[in-house]
Amino acid sequence: MDLISTPARGLDKFIESNLLPDTAFRTEVKRAISMICEFLKRRCFEGAYHRVRVSKAVKGGSSGKGTTLRGRSDADLVVFLTNLSSFQDQITHRGEFISEIRKQLEKYQTLNSNEKLRVAFKSAGNWANPRVLSFELSSPCFPGRTVEFDVLPAFDALGQVIRSYRPDPEIYVRLINECTSQETEGEFSTCFTELQKDFVKRRPTKVKSLIRLVKHWYQLCKKKLGGPLPPQYALELLTIYAWENGSGETLFNTAQGFKTVLLLVMEYQQLCIYWTEYYNFENATIRSYLNKQLRKPRPVILDPADPTGNLGGSDPERWRQLAQEAKAWLGYTCFKNWDGSSVSSWNLATLDRKPEAEKVNYAVFWQADITWNPGPGFYQCTSPQQAQEGWSCVIL
Repeated sequence: MDLISTPARGLDKFIESNLLPDTAFRTEVKRAISMICEFLKRRCFEGAYHRVRVSKAVKGGSSGKGTTLRGRSDADLVVFLTNLSSFQDQITHRGEFISEIRKQLEKYQTLNSNEKLRVAFKSAGNWANPRVLSFELSSPCFPGRTVEFDVLPAFDALGQVIRSYRPDPEIYVRLINECTSQETEGEFSTCFTELQKDFVKRRPTKVKSLIRLVKHWYQLCKKKLGGPLPPQYALELLTIYAWENGSGETLFNTAQGFKTVLLLVMEYQQLCIYWTEYYNFENATIRSYLNKQLRKPRPVILDPADPTGNLGGSDPERWRQLAQEAKAWLGYTCFKNWDGSSVSSWNLATLDRKPEAEKVNYAVFWQADITWNPGPGFYQCTSPQQAQEGWSCVIL
């Protein structure tokens, strides 16, 4: 049974039967990822023309976050290099390192032909200064299947990341200064992969299952519409936002959560969502920059790990098409109760709540004139209607 025909009460079973990764293949994928990580850390740059040291190789993407879909085996590997000493260095020199990684992978494949590993490289797009090295790895260990890799060199801006890590605000000040001077906003999200990964991975198991369901729906829309859509990561963040503010429970009604996410997509022109877990308004430079970000046309969905990354800032037409699909889907069987009535959504009345200290998110469901009021923890939002009626909303 496909998703459209699955009744609301059957969504959990649909996820279990169709979306959770195959255990045996997942084990082999982990082995393949570990092998490539080990190669990148220990052997890749041994014969390089200049000394290169890898401080760490981090698994990102769906594999790192724990939200991989069945039948999809992709891995983002971010290689942090000590030779890159600034964000600008990453742009200037990444092409050199990608070229070296490709050369060494080709050599590794030749020298280990007895293992029957096959590496098939994809087009790099911008050959002058590529951002990523993409390839498919096949092996007798998983016959008939391949693992897709994206390898991205990055500046190690965070250093050692431990549990409950919160970056020094000066890291974000440096990021903001370099991005605004070079007009490279969102270009360095790879530097914050570990935070992005942790932000999703530590969510309850059922939340990650809901993310899988939303991603499956997104892929169906992408296949039908053909053209580019908003970033998939934006849908993951909307799912987390919906759960945090609509439920917050480890056990919940999956259909209600799914419907809430689609309603958020339909309201894209009014969305302004961000988190203050890794950065906030206390530092003057970050505060000034966030004010500018939050004044941008809706939707605004800031990357919780990178304030320069606005996941909502893609072409409005892409959001419009996805919103139309969301509206059509609300009439399908997967949003119907056993008696034929429509599934209810979660209540996202976040403006009436006092957020949790240090772990909050805010949403503004209107096109507002936003101003910062000095003082810890206060953010004032004034909509056109409020201006006429002489009232405002202050979020504590």
